[in-house]
Amino acid sequence: MPKDRWMIYGANGYTGQLAAEQAVAEGRRPVLAGRKPEKIQPIAERLNLDWQAFDLADPATASRHLAEVDLVLHCAGPFSATSKPMVDACLKSRTHYLDITGEISVFEAIHQRNEEARAAGIALIPGAGFDIVPTDCLAALLAAELPDATHLELAFCGEGGASPGTAKTMVEMLAGGGRERVDGVIRPIAQGRHQKAISFSAGQRWCMTVPWGDVSTAYYSTGIPNIRVYTAVPRIAASAFRLMSPLMAATRLASVQGFLKKQIEGNIKGPDAQVRDGGAMYLWGQVTNAAGESRTALLDVAEGYSFTINASLEMVRRIMTDGIDPGSHTPSMAFGKDFVSELPGSRLMLDHSV
Repeated sequence: MPKDRWMIYGANGYTGQLAAEQAVAEGRRPVLAGRKPEKIQPIAERLNLDWQAFDLADPATASRHLAEVDLVLHCAGPFSATSKPMVDACLKSRTHYLDITGEISVFEAIHQRNEEARAAGIALIPGAGFDIVPTDCLAALLAAELPDATHLELAFCGEGGASPGTAKTMVEMLAGGGRERVDGVIRPIAQGRHQKAISFSAGQRWCMTVPWGDVSTAYYSTGIPNIRVYTAVPRIAASAFRLMSPLMAATRLASVQGFLKKQIEGNIKGPDAQVRDGGAMYLWGQVTNAAGESRTALLDVAEGYSFTINASLEMVRRIMTDGIDPGSHTPSMAFGKDFVSELPGSRLMLDHSV
């Protein structure tokens, strides 16, 4: 097998195509792959890259293609449907796995495969972009500041829109209800149950809890047993979410999910280059211990999709250059709590006050 060959699967999607273009701009030559040859081939030919087409529903074929590369950056969501077959194939072919998911169920499922990954000699690293990389590193940094912390809160806000894949994932999250971690266990809660004003570097925003991936990952990174994640929303929208939470069950119906996702495909394209280049994301985190001591930090990073491209490609570079310990990792576990500070556009502000 040729050394130092890696793949972007889902290279015809919004984020996958951006990753391919940036990789080529950096002088790198990933193999592009996806389910449909008519979608992958034109992109590969435009970028002068090798390409492959295979369906993850065929495990034998998928593992055969993956055996030709050392690592796959998996960009084909929704990951609730695609992560398991891709991980299955990677374990069989002994191929390192990265993805850009933010889904709690995916993080939990991949964490459970830690021993399988160790036995296969590969790393499984879900959440290789925004939101997970910055908040995971922020959580680890705060835990180091207050090692006996029992509670962790994280929040984010920013500029720019969503890609079709992200929007579809948000539809699935909406149907699943809210989540928080209590005494080490992930618990269901009403959408937007907890709300408050949070001060980011860009100013104060009204925020509500969301079922974001850090409810899963931050626990493995820090050991902190109580975790909530917030995002900024207009206050009136947050109130509406809380009031309408009992009605959200309707969005679990396959017909409703199908309708909403069809609307997304026809109407959402993702932020353009001007938005990606000029935007930014703002993060806040706070840890508290049983004595009531706390530490707070702010973190500014590049616009979400630009950040995802930079973070995921840097992870690929480090793994391909330096190797990595096998197992299931969060970003901060794999690359250290300071990883986010080493990426373009990042600015960390730690508050050491009690």
